[in-house]
Amino acid sequence: MKILAIESSCDETAAAVVEDGRTVLSNIVASQVEEHKLYGGVVPEIASRRHAEAIVGVVDEAIKAADCTLDDIDAIAVTYAPGLIGALLVGVNFAKGLSLATGKPLIPTHHLRSHIAANYISHKELKPPFLCLVVSGGHSHIVEVLSYTDMRVIGRTRDDAAGEAFDKAARAMGIPYPGGVELDKIAENGDDAAFPMPHPHVDGSPYDFSFSGLKTAVINLIHNKQQKGEEIPVADVCASYRKAVVGCLTDNFLKAAEDLGYTTLVTAGGVSANSLLRRELERLCKGKYSLYMPEKSLCGDNGAMVGSQSYYEYLDGNIAKSDLNAVATLPIDKRGF
Repeated sequence: MKILAIESSCDETAAAVVEDGRTVLSNIVASQVEEHKLYGGVVPEIASRRHAEAIVGVVDEAIKAADCTLDDIDAIAVTYAPGLIGALLVGVNFAKGLSLATGKPLIPTHHLRSHIAANYISHKELKPPFLCLVVSGGHSHIVEVLSYTDMRVIGRTRDDAAGEAFDKAARAMGIPYPGGVELDKIAENGDDAAFPMPHPHVDGSPYDFSFSGLKTAVINLIHNKQQKGEEIPVADVCASYRKAVVGCLTDNFLKAAEDLGYTTLVTAGGVSANSLLRRELERLCKGKYSLYMPEKSLCGDNGAMVGSQSYYEYLDGNIAKSDLNAVATLPIDKRGF
């Protein structure tokens, strides 16, 4: 089964053709990152306009790169939640129109479920059940993936997401957007023991995260040095901060795995490309857990991951009608159509 999948939840206009949920025939991404660098972050209105400009060309290129035509496509999938509402609407409305014009079924797909599904492309042998750490710019979850379409959140952030915490700390140090990615690179050359950082816990919720206090601690450190006229050792601050964030993620994730008896662990989302997170999980899981991480090229937003998850949504009978709407906020274990 060939699925044409469309993704437009933030600032990447993406389309892909995926066969049977595991084989990527094409995967085209048009990034807006250079434009949003001018503003230090994603500007929703600009993102929506750029999606509208790019989506026809991106979808056309994805079909051609897959060496097929629309007649060869069996279904059309689209990210409908969660994300920037204006950006989502561009993809949803385009997919609805294409579905109506071609008579192909329309598969509504959840963005975070798609991030998890990136692992089905990277690791064709992977099957649920497993425990997944979903970490991105807007989300930090520990999720029980009970089946391809049945999921249960057992841990989540109470405030900032890990990616957001990285981005805000980077901005405070004058690191250009995308801050989290650049902070990770700079940290590779720093001393992670130079500045002790707090290790937040949420009382009564051992699997939940809280990054706001950690973010405040590093911002206060930076401001204190600036006020004293002292030079900020950026690489050391980045390394110390990254170590603290990654420590919070790995501690809670592995505690949940041990408590719930999972031996198969998976990561997903943009922050799963973080160099230290990948190294630490490989080290901590060695000999005890089977660890799966998506290829770095599939950690960020892309159409292939949507095409993978949508295949299993289709098999589960999750087909949308013509009144499908975009949803800005929707838990991973809920359906909003």
